[in-house]
Amino acid sequence: MTLRTVARPVAPAAVRRNGPGLALAALGVAAAWTVHAVLPAVPRLTAAVVLGVAVAHLPGLRPLVRGAARPGLSLAGKRLMRAGIVLLGLKLSLSDVLGLGWATVAMVLAVVAATFFGTCWLGRRLGLRGDQPLLVATGYSICGASAIGAVSQAAGSDEEDVATSVALVTLCGTLAIAVLPLLQHPLGLGGAEFGRWVGASVHDVGQVVATAQSGGADALREAVLVKLMRVMLLAPLVAGVALAVARRKGPSGGKAGRPPLVPLFVLGFLAMIALRTCATVPDGLLTLAQTGQELLLAAALFGLGSAVHLPSLARTGGRVAALGLASWVVVAGVSYAGVLLTT
Repeated sequence: MTLRTVARPVAPAAVRRNGPGLALAALGVAAAWTVHAVLPAVPRLTAAVVLGVAVAHLPGLRPLVRGAARPGLSLAGKRLMRAGIVLLGLKLSLSDVLGLGWATVAMVLAVVAATFFGTCWLGRRLGLRGDQPLLVATGYSICGASAIGAVSQAAGSDEEDVATSVALVTLCGTLAIAVLPLLQHPLGLGGAEFGRWVGASVHDVGQVVATAQSGGADALREAVLVKLMRVMLLAPLVAGVALAVARRKGPSGGKAGRPPLVPLFVLGFLAMIALRTCATVPDGLLTLAQTGQELLLAAALFGLGSAVHLPSLARTGGRVAALGLASWVVVAGVSYAGVLLTT
């Protein structure tokens, strides 16, 4: 009898607490889909972040976003992000990626390492607070906002640091859609070479597709494969961050205070890669997973965007912008050199 009386109010309490924010996130996802339908050049995930930022600063909605809707929006930014990252693994097959050749694998490893460590170092030199250097480095080197969300879960990052990093990486990735196609012919890149450059240097998967499609079918195929090779490095990076956090906390943190060395959602991500590599997944299931992944990540990014506080961002805007620009130059420059050396 006691168990029943204790258990009954739990679900309604959770619904009351998280319902307004999750409902607002669902509306944000619907709005992002509408924006993409009207303006196909704008990826859905980019639209979701921008809409989240906008909603957080509209006078009529600001009290709701900061008040009753905040728990649900935070839940979307964390839990739904994890679920979306697990489904992202179904895009990856080891055989497809390794088919690009070991020279391309080495190029991608070099690009990711140079971008990640270079951005972390520069961010600390610029005096950026908290986990911002780590999160920006992750977003630029791996796969944009999805990677930021994954690493922030392992590091236990502050929500404002996550939101600021997502906003910066999304902005630069969106600019790449317009800028990189203009540079294809001046840089002397054919379709396949341009696709590899895009896949190695642009942040989010959706932004890669939007950028590479201007170079034709060969460019799009190469871009997606190189990009997915970068995404595969998400799991070891998250595990490394979790290990670093565990070491920093030390034995004194206690068993409960330590994050797992490989978070459960990363194990799920790896399981989906293994499934796609070892088994034939029906096309219908892949399409369903792709739609589910985009819905979950769009809701998560809307929630993260709603946590962006522009006045706070403006206070460190110059340093954050400098870090973003420098990191963009590094990833574009190193990947361009890598493409020239491996083709």
